[in-house]
Amino acid sequence: MNIYFLVEGKRTEKKVYPQWLSHLLPEFTQVKQFDEAVERNYFLFSSGGYPSILDDIPNAVEEINTSGKYAYLAVCLDADEMAVQERKDEINRLFQSDSVEMNAELMIFVQNRCIETWFLGNRKVYSRNPQDETFKRYSKFYNVSKNDPEAMPGFPGFKSLAEFHYNYLRLMLKEKGIRYTKKYPGNVGEPPYIEALQKRVDDSPEHLKTLQEFFSFCGSLRRLQL
Repeated sequence: MNIYFLVEGKRTEKKVYPQWLSHLLPEFTQVKQFDEAVERNYFLFSSGGYPSILDDIPNAVEEINTSGKYAYLAVCLDADEMAVQERKDEINRLFQSDSVEMNAELMIFVQNRCIETWFLGNRKVYSRNPQDETFKRYSKFYNVSKNDPEAMPGFPGFKSLAEFHYNYLRLMLKEKGIRYTKKYPGNVGEPPYIEALQKRVDDSPEHLKTLQEFFSFCGSLRRLQL
């Protein structure tokens, strides 16, 4: 069994997903070229943003069909300002054409609102007595330790929900002495961080529904390998 991952982000996702998969699916090994897959491999291609990921889907389908060795195409992208189902429908429409046939199962993982929203779910790195004045305002506005990060609304002064969620995360981690940028995501890819997110969704199953979908997918694949 092999998996073809097509991710939206050109920096964060390209670094974090391999780190997460080495922990969540340790039986699988990453290959650098799609045609190198043999068994228990995954190939990851970064589209470098939206909407370019939409243009890369036909190429991914062609490579999957050419290889004949992939069980899944996993498309991972941000919801941004759209509803999760709207984003999924957008991807599914690309496969409703008679001209698009793929010899693999399509899985769509929508990061609601962005991948930083998922990272906000780690309660261990949430400071209950913050020092930074800006973060104090963010925390008072919406406490991501108590409330679902995926439901956090926009904050005045930001152009988008994703931009606010990124800045919230950056300051939340800074309170713990952790530097976070899209280019250098750091600790968020490490096993303790992943395990804290898994504990969050176990303790609060009504939170981070889209992250739960990704964890569930990885869990089901791992059970098949054991």
